[in-house]
Amino acid sequence: MESNKHFLFHFVVTVSVIVIALFFIKTLDISYPLTVTTSSRSSELAVVGEGKMEVTPDTAYVDAGITVDNRGTVAEVQETMNSINDKIVDALRERGVEKGDIKTSNYSVYPNYRYDNNVNTISGYNGNATIQVKVRDTQMVSSIIEEVTKAGANQIQGVRFTIDKPDAYREQVRDMAIKNAKSQAEKVAKELGITLGKVTNMVESTPIQGGVNPMYDAALRSGLGGGGGGPTVEEGTQTITSIVTLYFEKR
Repeated sequence: MESNKHFLFHFVVTVSVIVIALFFIKTLDISYPLTVTTSSRSSELAVVGEGKMEVTPDTAYVDAGITVDNRGTVAEVQETMNSINDKIVDALRERGVEKGDIKTSNYSVYPNYRYDNNVNTISGYNGNATIQVKVRDTQMVSSIIEEVTKAGANQIQGVRFTIDKPDAYREQVRDMAIKNAKSQAEKVAKELGITLGKVTNMVESTPIQGGVNPMYDAALRSGLGGGGGGPTVEEGTQTITSIVTLYFEKR
């Protein structure tokens, strides 16, 4: 009987405390957790390492444009564009550019309209085409631009530099990032007074920075390369980066 009274007393006290707590939470608008979770990562140490390397591009892409305005028929536009296209391809092949490195990436013909007395009529036809050239020797970019403009290209739409096979560099910067992460982990462990175990996981990201040089792209769009020698185009460098996160056991 006494034990029942004791249980009842504690039950009433517990309920009262809960009610009072809920009252204050409601009145004071206090946030409180709905769930509590635990993570197995609490027994691990995560450390980020970075590897970085500046690499000179070994490949370039030149986009040469052909624009034909105000011809009387679609056939005239096509004939003109096809003639210029063939001259450009022949000039590139003479410079040693492989057939597989020359690609027509755009070809379109569209009408001009004239509005008169509330009526639209076709006044002629325009056309444009883009020839993309893969240049495997970046030192040839300037001469390639000169050749295609001599052959009839009236737009150089841009030059894009890239690294043809970046995998070898990625492996090097990944190794650098792993070494950097391990070095950082040792420093952190020493400062925290903990002992590290084996690596349980690794997460990597490998962004590549670089590409079109905006200054040269704008200059080429202005018509450089139309005569008097090709423009001076520098490939610059690209940064290959690897960022790894290593997870170490904590002992």
